[in-house]
Amino acid sequence: MCRAGLTWHLWLDAPRPGFLNMAIDETLLRMSETTGAGFLRLYGWAPACLSFGRHEPALRRYSRDRIASRRIDVVRRPTGGRAVWHDIELTYAVAAPSEAFGALGATHLAIHETLAEAVSGLGVSVSLAVPRQATPVDAGACFAIAAGGEVMVDGHKVIGSAQVRTRSAFLQHGSILLDGDQRIVTDIGTRPAAATPAPTLRELVGRPIGFDEMAERVACAARAWPGEWRRIARGDAIVEHAAALADTYRSDRWTWCR
Repeated sequence: MCRAGLTWHLWLDAPRPGFLNMAIDETLLRMSETTGAGFLRLYGWAPACLSFGRHEPALRRYSRDRIASRRIDVVRRPTGGRAVWHDIELTYAVAAPSEAFGALGATHLAIHETLAEAVSGLGVSVSLAVPRQATPVDAGACFAIAAGGEVMVDGHKVIGSAQVRTRSAFLQHGSILLDGDQRIVTDIGTRPAAATPAPTLRELVGRPIGFDEMAERVACAARAWPGEWRRIARGDAIVEHAAALADTYRSDRWTWCR
């Protein structure tokens, strides 16, 4: 249950490069810390990008030479989890005070229940993955294994999420696979791995699901969270603040720190 009385800001953002997407999401986390407001940002990636989890051992798991030869854009997230290929998807980011939904697990579950409601409107059977032992961060692609509470359609994981918390706020963001192919994550790996592709919503629903349609469904489901909702029209001031963090997220020192 979301805490009543929050002011929520909805932002349907434009597609941006990976380093700027991560800088903006961290900026929203910092704004939640200082203002006590909540944010729901829905966005895409341009160009397509490979992201690593904050603690993922990318130097051991992925080939920098293969990534460079294929001119793959790459970034390391401020949140945990494992590698994701961001291409034809809708990415969501929720930043809010820590007490908005409760502890880490309760927050994870509450947001995924909202996302499950949005996906179920597509006419498919949706469930949340059962709890399981934590998966090591060097276990491969994010969409290869579902963690407890993640959104499933017909037994397949369709949304991958990760969260980070500070003393007073949290950031949870994740990918809703609309189309595309996650096999690129195994293609650039340093070890042989199964290349079974994660099914996308287009395959599971039987028709293309556009960004705008999915964004509207997520935004509609999130309005069940108590509080006042406001719309961010452009977000220029947020992007300007994020510029101070952008160099960190575009640097090899951060991306390949482990």
